[in-house]
Amino acid sequence: MNASQPSPTPGARPVGGAGHDVLVAAMEDAAAAIYCLAGPAMEPVWANARARALGTSRADLPSVDGRSVADLVDVVARTGRPETLRGPLGSDGTAATAVLQPLRVEGEPGVLLVLEAGTGTDAWPEARGDVVDQVQHSLLPPSLPLLPELRLSGSYHRASSLGAAGGDWFDAVPLGRGRLALVIGDAVGHGVPAAGAMSRLRGAMRSVALRDPSPAAVVAALDAFAAQMEDVEGASVFYAVLEAATGRLTYAAAGHPPPLLVAADGSSSFLPVTPRPPLGSLPGSPTVVSSAELAPGATLVLYSDGAVSASGPPPAQGLSRLADVARRAVTGPGSIVPEGAGGLAAAVAEGLLGPREHPDDLAVLVAHRLAERHEPLTMDLLAVPASLPAVRRRLSAWLVGLGMGEQDRVGVMVAVGEACANSAEHAYRGTEPGRMHVTAAVDVDGVLTVTVRDEGSWRPPDRDPGNRGRGLLIMRQLVDGVVLQGEHGTTVTLSMRLRSSEEIEERHAGTSATEVAVDRAGERPVVRVSGAVDLVGAEQLRIRLLEASHGGTGQVELDLAGVTLFSSAAVRVVLAVARIAGDEGWRLVVHAPEGGVTRHILVISGLAGLVEMR
Repeated sequence: MNASQPSPTPGARPVGGAGHDVLVAAMEDAAAAIYCLAGPAMEPVWANARARALGTSRADLPSVDGRSVADLVDVVARTGRPETLRGPLGSDGTAATAVLQPLRVEGEPGVLLVLEAGTGTDAWPEARGDVVDQVQHSLLPPSLPLLPELRLSGSYHRASSLGAAGGDWFDAVPLGRGRLALVIGDAVGHGVPAAGAMSRLRGAMRSVALRDPSPAAVVAALDAFAAQMEDVEGASVFYAVLEAATGRLTYAAAGHPPPLLVAADGSSSFLPVTPRPPLGSLPGSPTVVSSAELAPGATLVLYSDGAVSASGPPPAQGLSRLADVARRAVTGPGSIVPEGAGGLAAAVAEGLLGPREHPDDLAVLVAHRLAERHEPLTMDLLAVPASLPAVRRRLSAWLVGLGMGEQDRVGVMVAVGEACANSAEHAYRGTEPGRMHVTAAVDVDGVLTVTVRDEGSWRPPDRDPGNRGRGLLIMRQLVDGVVLQGEHGTTVTLSMRLRSSEEIEERHAGTSATEVAVDRAGERPVVRVSGAVDLVGAEQLRIRLLEASHGGTGQVELDLAGVTLFSSAAVRVVLAVARIAGDEGWRLVVHAPEGGVTRHILVISGLAGLVEMR
């Protein structure tokens, strides 16, 4: 959700809404020049960095093999048929390829143009492969839920041939009460269009599953959705709901192969699936729901067609090899279970593919049910600095056993360390040291809760703590939630939703056009923002708001009068700080001009009821 005034690229603007942000970001730095053209004159309405360097008007489009690309755009828009040109670029003789794909832009005809030029005929396929990889991986989930009874892992490998690449996908959606929706599918087509179809199908699945997660309802809704979307019609999907605590699995499929179940003793079987046509190909076809049980120590392997074709014909040979590879990964010599259960999907995929070329994409989603539940952690120590190393050692070992990735684990360790240090340093000041109680547990939905409790008193933060007194600030930057209770001693409760990936989200490096300053001249600090608040600028905004409010314990105001672009990331920052303010008993004041785009974005995002708008 971006509001821009003016557009940063004259003659070319972003298309679509917030749902397309990740796709646009993936294509922005691609080696190929990518344009989206629409409107009566078929002018570029969006262009990536390479395309903007060439020019963002229709007149800047070159010729390939002596033919005008601009003229071919008109042909594709009129006929609705894709076209490909290969040959010399303009008059310099550089080998080039132009791929033109019809699409709809705000309900009107449009064209996606991908132009690659290089020093040889091999330049285009390599660059096109980079685009497919970037788009495909950006649309797959960056992490999977981590529940106390389950270890999930996913893996995707692009086909060796670009003509077959793109469109395979998987997802895992927490449904509450310890239930998970597990899904894997294969969209029709290949390349960027297939990735786009996959994105729409995955979005539709999540929307339906969060309202009615039953397999019959989800498959029927996706079937109806695909029947209305030409590029989604014919896609295959397997969808299941898994109850983590009991292992009960209910599932259905449309044109997709059956999942593999590997028991704790190494025996394996393919679950029975009633055949059903692919999505949208025969609308209204009945959906048969089946059930099974994932016993403790068992592993469920979901896979796309690439797992079957990896071994070559016949299909029975591919299925047999899949079962053998999965058995070895789970129970054979060198098995990575239980310590490395989070890497099972990669082990299965790599075992299937090996060094050979593979004719189809391969997506694998694995759910391994642990044989033993991870018990809560309880520590009762003297509230003195000498106790802190023991807290770090025991908590770190417990989090490792939980399967938590290093990045999140370090964040939790630092946040808990701050809470314990405050208790040891301030709780019993002037008296004999008392007790400090530390507990850690994970609920059925994968939410980690750590509490640090003492019978002492909380030291409120100073208005300007300098280098000390920033414990709350640090904690709130490292975990999802911090709650402080000061009755009958002090209890600090830290919470975080667990994720299975060790590298959850890359920090976006680079510079930003955002300017953020804190004005402390008045009764309360005012964070003043100007320029374009993009992804990098949103991170600056988050840090300044937390600093100015001393971790959310003191009131602060936010002045957005000078903002020219307010991204979805910036909206999330304001929402997060507004929630912290509510927990601490104050209300965030936001200054945004009446009638301005930034105020409009905040209102339609539902923030008007959470903040005081001025």
